[in-house]
Amino acid sequence: MKKIAFILFLAFNISQAQGIKIKGSDTVLPLGQKEAEAFNKKSNANVSVTGGGSGVGISSLVDGTTDIAASSRKIKMDEKMRLQEAGKKFKEIVVARDALTVIVHPENKVSQLTREQLEGIFTGKIKNWKEVGGADLKIVVYSRETSSGTYEFFKEIVLKRKNFSSSVLAMPATGAIVQSVSQTKGAIGYVGLAYLDKSTKAIKVSFDQGKTYTESNLQTAKAGTYPIVRPLFFYYLTKDETRVKALVDYILSPVGQTLAEKSGYISAK
Repeated sequence: MKKIAFILFLAFNISQAQGIKIKGSDTVLPLGQKEAEAFNKKSNANVSVTGGGSGVGISSLVDGTTDIAASSRKIKMDEKMRLQEAGKKFKEIVVARDALTVIVHPENKVSQLTREQLEGIFTGKIKNWKEVGGADLKIVVYSRETSSGTYEFFKEIVLKRKNFSSSVLAMPATGAIVQSVSQTKGAIGYVGLAYLDKSTKAIKVSFDQGKTYTESNLQTAKAGTYPIVRPLFFYYLTKDETRVKALVDYILSPVGQTLAEKSGYISAK
């Protein structure tokens, strides 16, 4: 009995030493970091969180270099096939929701845009702010790179699957978009709600051709009046459920969801 108890004790400590790795979406990154920090303190666990994009996270799940893939989009069919071919069954959990927000430089006089105007700007048809009621200033467009779930969601919902302009500047991380927009007077970009700060200005958007414009915030997102809201996902292998269950349960608990809202996200429910 003593030998069995020692083996179990040793296995537990090895598991704790190995920890849990979360990798993927930059949108989910601040949420993962806040939840991991709180969970680590509560349970003396060892959860680490890194970004890189939704596609990077899911690829890491396929090749076994992460325990949880964080994603701001649903898993694609080809990614499902790769997991299936590797004999890996997975689970999908919605951990929170996000209001995707369009940002400009704080000195930009434009405060609202329609979906059609956004489509024109990001596809390259609208090139100057004076075309949408602003100053005579060239529009500098920043976007996430193609491996980002946020890039794909913006393309699908805002651009209606039209291609981004070849002049769009692709950034490797959401934080880089915030920094670039804050330093460039003619800039525009898009970020998750949790990335909003005073260094940029959020634009009100209209999805009814200019009849109503809605600000991106926790209240409008929860009320369903802000039109660009999406679920955020965790993907993990079924075989690892025992290892990650306590963490996932914590994030979905009232305490975890309250922390999510305090961090700039909308609760999963």
